[in-house]
Amino acid sequence: MSVLSVISPVRDVARYVPDLLASLSANVRPGFEFLVVDDGSTDATAELLRRARVPGLRILTHQAPGGPSAARNTGLAEASGRYVTFLDGDDWIRPGYLAELVAAIETLGCDFVMTDHIEAKGARRILRVPPEARLGERLPARPAILPQHDKSMVDYPYTWAGIYRRALGPLLEFDPRLHTAEDRPWFWRLYRRADDFAVVSLRGLFYRRGATTALTRIGDARQLHYFDAFDGILADLTADGEPPELHYKAIRNYCAIMARQIGAEARLTPGLQATQRARAAATLRTFPPDVLASVLRGWGPERRDLLEGVAGLTDQPPRGTRGTRSARRTRMSAR
Repeated sequence: MSVLSVISPVRDVARYVPDLLASLSANVRPGFEFLVVDDGSTDATAELLRRARVPGLRILTHQAPGGPSAARNTGLAEASGRYVTFLDGDDWIRPGYLAELVAAIETLGCDFVMTDHIEAKGARRILRVPPEARLGERLPARPAILPQHDKSMVDYPYTWAGIYRRALGPLLEFDPRLHTAEDRPWFWRLYRRADDFAVVSLRGLFYRRGATTALTRIGDARQLHYFDAFDGILADLTADGEPPELHYKAIRNYCAIMARQIGAEARLTPGLQATQRARAAATLRTFPPDVLASVLRGWGPERRDLLEGVAGLTDQPPRGTRGTRSARRTRMSAR
């Protein structure tokens, strides 16, 4: 058995593959394996990977694209490490980062460990930290979903900013139907069912914000998969008889991402914009009125007015389309 399996789903990232491979090379250790899953690339990605000489590197290939969830599942099925972590094809890590990540989970002895990351856009670097401020402590996972009225660990849904025991088994598998927002139900399930976790600060993972290959920049129907992701979360909570505060938290999460997506709808075709607003309106009306009212009261007027307008809960027309000052404020408050 290996110590660590690093799973990297890649598709048409030839521009970034050299950085990915260089950072893996700088993290080679005995017992580390690097599983790069080429998810049907049509550019030079496959050739660059084939020519790579990184100890522990294995290339797995999908002939046709299946999406990031399917690619990660392929890597998980092949992983032999006691621990597993993820690294997207357009991101990179500093030398020695993976060894420190393994040391953290082995020292703390918990099911998984989350860490901070550095957002990189051009020359700009911004440190992003998890909401949990207690560092280096073994904590029960389930309470980390709360508080319901403020940010919590399920609001830090970055699978690549953590390390996980491979023994968690099915908890680590992704829903292959989701091409975006796949990390949301993944973390909700993990925090509800894993025993414990910890947060550490390593400042070693660089997330390339605004990369042209990122699925967050696409303008097709995959952007609407967040509806399916959160519908699934709420269905699981209901099926498992979870308490009202978890339902409230999930609805709050759902409304936040809904406001963010509608605020950035200019990237969608007019037809998809209409579909998104219609589906958002129908979804908002399914929420208990007192819960929705409480969620919206806790936000600023821009985001509140946007969702109330979409849901038809106000006489004001919906606002928040991209390109307006209102939309920019909405997008910032939704983060």
